[in-house]
Amino acid sequence: MPDTLSARVPDASPDARDAVRPGRSRAPRLMSGPATALLLTILACALAAVMVLGIAVGSVNLPPGQVWNVLWAHLSGRAADPLLDQVVWEIRTPRVLLAALAGAGLSVAGVALQALVRNPLAEPYILGVSSGASLGAVLVPWLGGTALGGLIGSLGVTGAAFTAALLSSLVVYLLAQRAGRLLDSRLVLAGVAVGYLCTAATTFVQLQLDPAELQGMMFWLMGSVAGASWDDLGLPALLIAACLACPLPQARALNALLTGEEAATGIGVSVPALRVALLVIGSLLTAAVVGVVGGIGFIGLMVPHMVRFVVGGDHRRVLPVALLAGAVFLVLVDLAARIADRPNELPVGIFTTGLGVPFFLWLLRRRAGGGGDAS
Repeated sequence: MPDTLSARVPDASPDARDAVRPGRSRAPRLMSGPATALLLTILACALAAVMVLGIAVGSVNLPPGQVWNVLWAHLSGRAADPLLDQVVWEIRTPRVLLAALAGAGLSVAGVALQALVRNPLAEPYILGVSSGASLGAVLVPWLGGTALGGLIGSLGVTGAAFTAALLSSLVVYLLAQRAGRLLDSRLVLAGVAVGYLCTAATTFVQLQLDPAELQGMMFWLMGSVAGASWDDLGLPALLIAACLACPLPQARALNALLTGEEAATGIGVSVPALRVALLVIGSLLTAAVVGVVGGIGFIGLMVPHMVRFVVGGDHRRVLPVALLAGAVFLVLVDLAARIADRPNELPVGIFTTGLGVPFFLWLLRRRAGGGGDAS
């Protein structure tokens, strides 16, 4: 999809031209221009710091110096203390990395889907992806002893959740079309309908599970990075890298899309292709994250809004800042989930929902009160 937006089109509207120029977003912001590079540097340093903190804090706290020693031993190829290596490298490091990847993925998915439907209140779970993933996950233990269960079980919980999430996204995409066009209103309504259907099916399957299986599955459905391993990191990392390859070069096209389809088309944007790409990106990222960590909601709503408030609405700034901010945010939330009720551990989804619902209500009140679009 070539980026033709930098060309000057005489009949393009002023709003459309403003949308594709750097630093011309009309959204309120606290910084722009070179200050954004400084913000990215600060966020990168903050991410490194909170990741070390997340590795150091647990049922047994470790001095940050010991954490650095183990990490450096692996990076430099030296031997580390076996006990510390087991705790730091095999247990805590994959967990913290998975939290960072999940937060980054959901934040970028939120940016993509809010641009897709041109609604700042949209977030990754409006398309029924999370509900589809949950259904795929609970089918693994329920169908374990059947022929179909053998096929599903071969995927594992993560693979089954990812596959079901993509299938639900495909159904939503097919339902949201009319005469070959993807419609905003039908996309949201189809996502809600498919989500409710998958939720009902998930509830039915849960009632068939043994209590021991149900307890573990409920913890997963509410979102958790506990028990993460190095094998869990490959798919989210690969998809985040691949999905960023599309929206970052098309950041100006995303800016233009927010002004309306006619204005975007008038300056050379292939709107249908861009909208399909955004739907695929949002679905893939959400499916990859939910398939590994379960249902962690509201990150894709909160982080993009907070980022836009700081850097404005230009997607050339929003995308990289949201990537790092989402990673920092979820690492901190996971840390809170571990220390809030020691020695017990709470699902991460409890905290993100507890923060997200008041944030969502605040956005509704702000929009209803004429406070403007938070995006």
